[in-house]
Amino acid sequence: MTKVEVSFKHLPTTAISDATGGHTNLRSEIKPLADHFKIAGRAITVRLPDGENGAVLEAIRAANEGDILVIDAKGNTNRAVAGDFVISLAKGIGVQGFVVDGVIRDIAAIRELDFPVFSLGTTVAAGNKNGGGQVNVPIAIGGVTVQPGDYIIGDIDGVIVVPQEDAECVVNAAEVKVKKDKTREQDAHKDGKESIIAYLDKVLAK
Repeated sequence: MTKVEVSFKHLPTTAISDATGGHTNLRSEIKPLADHFKIAGRAITVRLPDGENGAVLEAIRAANEGDILVIDAKGNTNRAVAGDFVISLAKGIGVQGFVVDGVIRDIAAIRELDFPVFSLGTTVAAGNKNGGGQVNVPIAIGGVTVQPGDYIIGDIDGVIVVPQEDAECVVNAAEVKVKKDKTREQDAHKDGKESIIAYLDKVLAK
């Protein structure tokens, strides 16, 4: 992992969101399949026609270790973009996770693989493979534009896109935010109820 990716991996998404002004958060409907999942890496983007999933295999083949597949499935919740076999292929070559504006299937088996998937949910129906998808093109997912190579950070609180040209500035701002929050918490609780009341009075007086 690069230095930026390591930094993102250790920062809470809430602090990163604050650092970006909250403008690149994916819609909250895209959720992790398990609470402990945390991802931070570069986007391999996939644009799928409605109900299709063939280009997902192409994206897996093109991915570098640590990349995250970000899949624009047009919000389709009827047909899966991947099941446990495709997920196992992705995991086997080092893909870090999937972020899907759509659904997956074989959820129990995928949880056993312990592979991070963020999606709209699950379905029993397989996707079609009639072609037409595109890999590493600009996409829109969860209300946010994603360019190939942008940074994707996700945990139980949500998923954020950080444009690659802004990554270092966002890391620095998020680290400052974490330190400020820690200091605020310590100050507010240092004398119990008395310091809590003092903090509330200070904030409410503004």
